[in-house]
Parts: sequence; structure tokens; C-alpha cells
Amino acid sequence: AGAGRPHQVRQFRNRKGSVDPAALPGDQIDDYARMTGALLARAHAHSADPRVVAGYCGKGDALDEALADFAVAYADRTEADHAELVAAIRKGRIAAETGV
Repeated sequence: AGAGRPHQVRQFRNRKGSVDPAALPGDQIDDYARMTGALLARAHAHSADPRVVAGYCGKGDALDEALADFAVAYADRTEADHAELVAAIRKGRIAAETGV
């Protein structure tokens, strides 16, 4: 928000709901990823001209590969962070309730 500039922030069609991907059978993970990706793309298409977004994405595999690389790196970072959290809990540096 710029100083002195009017702005508006809103949530587009607030429809609360959630899915625990860890609870999905393995054969449904791909469908879940495709649906959430499509919803995310649709949400972003409303924020700009869809043709501009499509042009930005391009026709090659570069965006797909960059997103996949990011997802793998982010998953690796998340696993490392979780391992550090578990170690801190085991050493008593962080209090946690287990088995919840």
C-alpha cells in the first residue's frame, strides 16, 4: 500500500474448506495437485488479463520445471526444518504435546 494512495484488499469468494493431503490415498494425490493448481491459476487469472498470464507462462516446459524444482527444494527445506523441530523437542528445548 502506497502512502496516501487508496487501496482495497479483499478475499475472492471466501469458501472455507480443507483437505489433508497426508490422508489421501496415493492414487488421489495427482488429482488433488491438479485441482489445487487449477484453482490457484484461476485465482491469479482474475488478478490480471488471463492472456497476459498465459503469455508469461509461455508454451515450453521452463515454468513447469522451475515450479517443480522449487517444490522439491521447498519440500527438502520443510523436512529439514521438521527434523530440527523434532530434535529440539527431544532435547527439551521446545515443549510439545505428542500424540494429539
